[in-house]
Amino acid sequence: MPTTVRSHAKINLGLGIGSPRADGFHSLVTVYQTLELHDRVTVTARPAASTSIRLSSNDDRVPADSHNTAWKMVELALNSPRRSAEVEIHIEKRLPVQGGLGAGSANAIAALVGLQAELGWSPRALLSHRLQLAAQVGSDVPLFLIGGTVLGLDRGQEVYPLPDLERVWCVVALPEISVSTPQAFRDWDALCAAEGLTAAASADKLKELSRAYAGAFAGGFPRGGQQAGSSGVLSMGEDLAGPEESALVRTGILGCLENDFEQVVFRQHPSLAETKRILAASGTPEAALHASLSGSGSALYGLYRTRKDAEAAQVRLEQVSVRSELTRTLPRTAYWRGMIVE
Repeated sequence: MPTTVRSHAKINLGLGIGSPRADGFHSLVTVYQTLELHDRVTVTARPAASTSIRLSSNDDRVPADSHNTAWKMVELALNSPRRSAEVEIHIEKRLPVQGGLGAGSANAIAALVGLQAELGWSPRALLSHRLQLAAQVGSDVPLFLIGGTVLGLDRGQEVYPLPDLERVWCVVALPEISVSTPQAFRDWDALCAAEGLTAAASADKLKELSRAYAGAFAGGFPRGGQQAGSSGVLSMGEDLAGPEESALVRTGILGCLENDFEQVVFRQHPSLAETKRILAASGTPEAALHASLSGSGSALYGLYRTRKDAEAAQVRLEQVSVRSELTRTLPRTAYWRGMIVE
């Protein structure tokens, strides 16, 4: 019996990037947040004498071979305990193939969850080293093994659960622009060189940012109250009571949330800066709590107190022909409770 798994998107609630390292990577500090918005990944698997993997999708842009993150994750998971299986994976894309929402990385973890369910593996199977396996697939894959609000360090693959944010409305803007992440990093490197950001100054910057995040989240967000419906997806009827009662405002976390990629990506794609301005609607009654580029883009998002404010943002985006999706932030308990489609 096939197993279908929700493969949720993420946004970056802030992303601080360091100067280039000797190994060619960049240290960073980020807060990931999962969203209700999701793809669906269906896995069919049975034990076999040798491993075979087949992958299909409703989107021709999705790789159907070993370049696909879901394929890589399944292959690694089977090789780790030296088990063999015949596996079929179908990815129903609802998220952008590239866009800063972590869609491919989420597909990898959804495929792993489906594989474990199909083969009857214990929930503890791979538990001791699945974060390591996930990091081999991609730097932002491990976050989807935690879900909710997650602190990401090093290259983003070192992850720690944070107290979940209160549920807020989210509008994800999906401009028809392709942003190259490697080029964004090259532009960032050039900016670091021009501004003389040394390795020591870079390390100090990221340490200070991680402390700011930890301080804002420590005890600032109430536990509980994250009820899910029978589908595991949060009901869509609640709004924040008001800014004076919002922990997002009270903790001061919003003042820490900046995405360093905006400094270089917006120079290459000025229309993305305009989309952020439209999402933010600063100075109006419908203003976003926070608006930002997610990852290196091209997706952007706004967080809102009420559904009415979020829908107003969608209308503004529609007026400039930018597609958008209305969703909610997804806390950790609901993320796992609703992952497998019953």
